[in-house]
Amino acid sequence: MERKTSVFENGLIWFGAGVSLAEILTGTYLAPLGMGRGLAAILLGHLIGGVLFYLAAVISGETGKSSMDAVKMTYGQQGGRLFALLNVIQLAGWTAIMIYDGSLSAAGIFNPGRWLWCVVIGGLILVWILVGISSLGKLNTMAMAALFLLSIMLCVTVTGQSGASSAAVESISFGAALELSASMPLSWLPCVGDYTRVAAEPKKASLVSTLVYNAVSIWMFLIGMAAAIYAGTTDITVILLRAGLGAAGLLIVVFSTVTTTFLDAFSAGISARSISEKTDERKAAVLTTGIGMVCAIAFPMDDITGFLYFIGSVFAPMAAVMIGTCYIRKTRSDEQAFDWPNLLVWLIGFVLYRLLMHTDLPCGYTLPDILITLALTLLAGRKRKNV
Repeated sequence: MERKTSVFENGLIWFGAGVSLAEILTGTYLAPLGMGRGLAAILLGHLIGGVLFYLAAVISGETGKSSMDAVKMTYGQQGGRLFALLNVIQLAGWTAIMIYDGSLSAAGIFNPGRWLWCVVIGGLILVWILVGISSLGKLNTMAMAALFLLSIMLCVTVTGQSGASSAAVESISFGAALELSASMPLSWLPCVGDYTRVAAEPKKASLVSTLVYNAVSIWMFLIGMAAAIYAGTTDITVILLRAGLGAAGLLIVVFSTVTTTFLDAFSAGISARSISEKTDERKAAVLTTGIGMVCAIAFPMDDITGFLYFIGSVFAPMAAVMIGTCYIRKTRSDEQAFDWPNLLVWLIGFVLYRLLMHTDLPCGYTLPDILITLALTLLAGRKRKNV
């Protein structure tokens, strides 16, 4: 029987997920808005993404199902496998992107070769995978304590470098900034249930996971935005070196990458098992890490905004339909192959999101897409009752 995780352990997991170079980098994109409007976009975006994050976490926590197995309750067995496949693809992409960003930043501090840092970071991710989520214990606690202290040093360093000229960052609208802020918690929607499903207290663990992740993510966004505004650079490596945080900076880069990317690779293994029960979760996670290392060495991955928008367009409407069916309609579809009405509503939500991307809305694309998709889900449920 798998050991249940405590509320504290779940909090540690999502603290590690939040401390991320990708979140700092995304925060730099918001610098043209200034601190006031930039902070508003960060808070509102995380509020939108955080609510969905929590609701998805509770569904898996209360049913004991992994994220993608819980999706089958709404879309049917084969429909759930479709989303599991999409999730494996996006998680493999995240694994490659995170290893790429981590190796690039580490090489900026100490450069024995960027490819070598890809191997080192990938190797540490494999250690985390082989130890397992329920057995990390003191290893994860020590890593999180070190990251917490180092992150405070980084924050103090960034905010203390006022007077530098602002970095040259492409202009961004408030709606687009809000969307980027929402995209980070949204990117974890297909994964968070993989960890709350084994929580001893699912609702408490879901709430703590949501609060910890979003608080830390907001912190990382602010560090990135402040670096671009006050320190005059979007390159976090420059900030670390300028502050004399050579060795400490290297630790921040390496371990923040490992503790975040581990969750991507681990969840890829769980989602792969949701596609086929014959799949060994740990072997699939190891394979995902290997693919990520190879891709990080072979391909440039400097601009991830298109990738973030793709994640939002797939998983925001997916979650909206799930919320409508599980919390309001309270129906289940896991006994059938495909729930075509729910899949059709998701498809409409997906297309709508892609269309909204061409319109500059102050509220971003995710919120109206979710609300419209949710309304269509409820309407489809009424039609079924009348048939």
